[in-house]
Amino acid sequence: MSVPIWAQSENLVITAAILTAAAILGGALNSLAGGGTFVTFPALLLAGLDPIDANASSVVALFPGTFSGAWAFRRSILSITEVSVRNFFLLSLIGGLIGAVLLLSTPTSVFAGLVPWLTLFATTVFAIGNFAPWETIRRLSLGPRPAMLAQFMVSIYGGYFGGGIGFLLLAAFTLFGMRDINAMNGLKMILAGVMTGAAILAFVAAGAVHWPHTLPMAAGSTIGSYVAAHYAQRLDQRWIKAFVVVFGGALSAFFFWRGV
Repeated sequence: MSVPIWAQSENLVITAAILTAAAILGGALNSLAGGGTFVTFPALLLAGLDPIDANASSVVALFPGTFSGAWAFRRSILSITEVSVRNFFLLSLIGGLIGAVLLLSTPTSVFAGLVPWLTLFATTVFAIGNFAPWETIRRLSLGPRPAMLAQFMVSIYGGYFGGGIGFLLLAAFTLFGMRDINAMNGLKMILAGVMTGAAILAFVAAGAVHWPHTLPMAAGSTIGSYVAAHYAQRLDQRWIKAFVVVFGGALSAFFFWRGV
């Protein structure tokens, strides 16, 4: 891949500005629906990083934004009654650690091939759960034990690969009976952060994080995530849910076309 002019060494300021802008957008997308990785990862590839370092740096850059976004949604998170936030936190931590171990010992090619299907599946479940007739939604809802098992499996995936994890979490929450999109987004941000934390430790230990690119992006994702989360709570939830479905459908189509 040829490196664009803005990413060459003599244009470090321009490179940092463009990567920061990409991180702001990525953080905002993560707060609204998910998919921020699919903005930051290509930007880092264009900046000249190899795919492994770009993936690692992207994950680290978006990590602070998960918690700034969750902080903006804190009141909605405290109102959650459909699931045990504490249990889901522990499941996400354990699943994320298992996923990180798998990351170090198995190739990602198989999981990368599943990403388009997982994204499409998650978007479809989310759409049905939020726009289908109530009778259909009631039939799809999971009980407490199946919900915990589903959350554990999603957590392993999040620690291992993480592509489309926001859509999978929102879809899972829909099956768990949640309907408040602000509470769902807030819980999604916390759990995604917990899942990816273990993977980040592995990336840092392996020296795969390119810090000159990552640090300004981390600041950008923190700002973008918080601002988007703050203003999203003032919007009609139907518009946000519709955005999730449209964006998820577009991502699915792109991944089937170009791959991950």
